[in-house]
Amino acid sequence: MRILAIDPGEKKLGLALSDPTGTVAHPLATLTHEARDKDAARIAALAAEHQADMILVGQALDAAGRVGPQARKAERLAAAIRALTRLPVVTYDESFSTGEAQSALLAGGKKRRARREQIHATAAAALLQSYLDAHPRRDQTA
Repeated sequence: MRILAIDPGEKKLGLALSDPTGTVAHPLATLTHEARDKDAARIAALAAEHQADMILVGQALDAAGRVGPQARKAERLAAAIRALTRLPVVTYDESFSTGEAQSALLAGGKKRRARREQIHATAAAALLQSYLDAHPRRDQTA
């Protein structure tokens, strides 16, 4: 199952894609936020282009696990995407994905400029990998 993940931010949308087996996440791209409907259309088109089976939208919950303003924006983006595709669109807590991405880029020795350019897609990959690890595919060979 190939999954397209989105880490929505105020100005940028990080995108990541899983491998066809739904095991490993890879950064895909960073889009500049335009308007919710335009963003949703670009995401739906990318999902079709990459033959995704599902779309995962990161939803930042607060420290107590509650839905705040940013999480509501993510839910509205997910609803806009649902209106454009028949694929399942799922929200998933992405509260720590940017911190994980920053740590990964630092550990990889990336310079500040490279980190700034890659942080959104890398955060989407961290979000997606967290989801994949929490929802492992069952081996279908029995």
